[in-house]
Amino acid sequence: MHLPAILLPGIITPAELTYRHLLPALDGARTVIARDLAIYADGAPPPDYGLDMEVDALLRAADAAGFDRFHLGGFSGGGAISAAFAARHPGRLASLALMEPAWFGNEGQTGDEIAVREAVRATEDLPYAEMLAAFARLNVADDVELAAPPPGDPPAWMEHRPAGIFAIGPACRDHALDLDGLRSLACPVLYIRGGRSNPAMYLRMQERAAAVFPDFTVALFADRHHFDPPHRTEPERTARLLQDLWERAEARL
Repeated sequence: MHLPAILLPGIITPAELTYRHLLPALDGARTVIARDLAIYADGAPPPDYGLDMEVDALLRAADAAGFDRFHLGGFSGGGAISAAFAARHPGRLASLALMEPAWFGNEGQTGDEIAVREAVRATEDLPYAEMLAAFARLNVADDVELAAPPPGDPPAWMEHRPAGIFAIGPACRDHALDLDGLRSLACPVLYIRGGRSNPAMYLRMQERAAAVFPDFTVALFADRHHFDPPHRTEPERTARLLQDLWERAEARL
């Protein structure tokens, strides 16, 4: 039995580009859909955007595809949405992969995590270019040298991405993640983290998630960070991890 899988991207790059290296590395034995976020369904983000909108849109897409049970994975903002979906619909998931989720609820944050979250929130008051640079710096370890933006005009799909970045922060802060719903999740959960990402964000979220999920595994990519993610730079290993997760989950069903 090979159940389908849905992969969600982060808030910036479209799903097709996010997973362009990972999808060919998967074995092709199952349906794997890289699905864009609902925030851009009508172009610009809607003024009332929230994570519930993403959860509802994902549920409709799964129902329309006939996916009664499926594997779900998400990177960054897509990881935050995946956690929110798992909390509301735990019975629909065969497994959950959180790839450096941008958010994992607002409860139980440690002092260093709160400090970074407040610093991220402060970047939202900056012009876009300054905000993006400051935001990127906060997501990685202090010794990481970030690449300069590529030269030339941005691609057409970037038109609404700045507004999306500004929208998802408040959407996460305003969302109440149902931890009891997550504790009821019987399926296995995989947390993928880069060793050079900011530990006050991604290690702390890992620790909080480990205290919630009954079946929780961590895969550390020691040389990777949030803007050099494993699904792009080590797709073969990432594919093996996902396939192992999916096969282990399906062996229980």
